[in-house]
Amino acid sequence: MEPTQTLTIKSAEDFGNAVKQARRRERLTQRQLALSVGTGERFIVNLENGKNTAHLGKALEVASALGLKITATYED
Repeated sequence: MEPTQTLTIKSAEDFGNAVKQARRRERLTQRQLALSVGTGERFIVNLENGKNTAHLGKALEVASALGLKITATYED
C-alpha cells in the first residue's frame, strides 16, 4: 500500500493534476478511466487540464473511482 499524500486543491487545475497523478498511479489511460466511470475521454482530458466547465458531480465520481478522498478544511 502506498503512503497517504495530502494535496491542497485551490483551483480546477490543482484538482486536474491530482486526478492525473492518481490515474497514472493506477496505470490507467484516459480512455480506460472514462469507460470505467461512464463518461467520454474528452471529459477526462478537460478535467486533467483544469478546464473550469467540468461538472462537479462527474468530477467527484472520477476522483472516487481513483481512490481520491476529498475533504474540506476551513481556514480561519
